[in-house]
Amino acid sequence: MPEEPARDSSSSPVSPADSLSNSDGEADRPPKRCGRKRRSSRKNGEDSDSSTLGKRGKKSSNSSNSPQSFEELQTQRVMANVRERQRTQSLNDAFAALRKIIPTLPSDKLSKIQTLKLAAR
Repeated sequence: MPEEPARDSSSSPVSPADSLSNSDGEADRPPKRCGRKRRSSRKNGEDSDSSTLGKRGKKSSNSSNSPQSFEELQTQRVMANVRERQRTQSLNDAFAALRKIIPTLPSDKLSKIQTLKLAAR
């Protein structure tokens, strides 16, 4: 008789299905907290995941080769800052162009979110 309860617990499809649905529900929740970008990139396909992992792999390989000089690290940081400033400037220019297209009062300078909401209409 002790074998039968063991078989019942292992053969009952309700428990694994419930645990799978719970784990799926839990897996769906963290991407919602992290934001839409991560969630959509995961749903877009494995290609985007593999490219992201490849970038991460490069970073980890660089950290494993950590005998980089301070000057190299400083140069990389400066270049990253330059790229970020260019990206931000490009984004601001795009918003300025979008604000010109959207009809508003001249005294109104729309925020970025307001600009996007009006442009989506």
